Amino acid sequence: MYYGNIKECDIADGPGVRVTLFVSGCRNHCKGCFNPDTWDFDYGQPYTKETEQQVLSLLAPDYIQGLTLLGGEPFEPENQRELVKLLKRVREVFPQKDIWCYSGYLIDVDMISGGRVHTEVTDEMLSCIDVLVDGRFVEAEKDLTLMFRGSRNQRVLRLEKGKVVEELYPVKK
Repeated sequence: MYYGNIKECDIADGPGVRVTLFVSGCRNHCKGCFNPDTWDFDYGQPYTKETEQQVLSLLAPDYIQGLTLLGGEPFEPENQRELVKLLKRVREVFPQKDIWCYSGYLIDVDMISGGRVHTEVTDEMLSCIDVLVDGRFVEAEKDLTLMFRGSRNQRVLRLEKGKVVEELYPVKK
């Protein structure tokens, strides 16, 4: 797995001050994507044990609320196997910190058993995530007034044990 960037103090991709990991590789290729360089699975640098340690070190300060995964696409099958290890470590070392993840795939379509990106670790990965922002970015539905997402079709979902329990910041119809 490769990654494009690590933001040490991100305030845009979830509540509070966060550490954000931008993974590489995405097959969605959404028109108007803010980060098209990360579509390439080999963009950036190889993700290593040292990268994992760097992320954990950056999460240590009390003012850091949590970790956010972006891309690229965290739920591409090629990325899940490495990311699930990171998420389990974050849960182990920092159980009080929250984990957000942005995905162009839908939890109730693509991530279910038999779905486009479901792997043997998808359910475990979802069980580590507190909030999932799902759905492709749709340029025709772009709305800068939305909380923590770019287009009206995207959902901000609170998860418990990998299952949706609530939609946060629903879009008013």
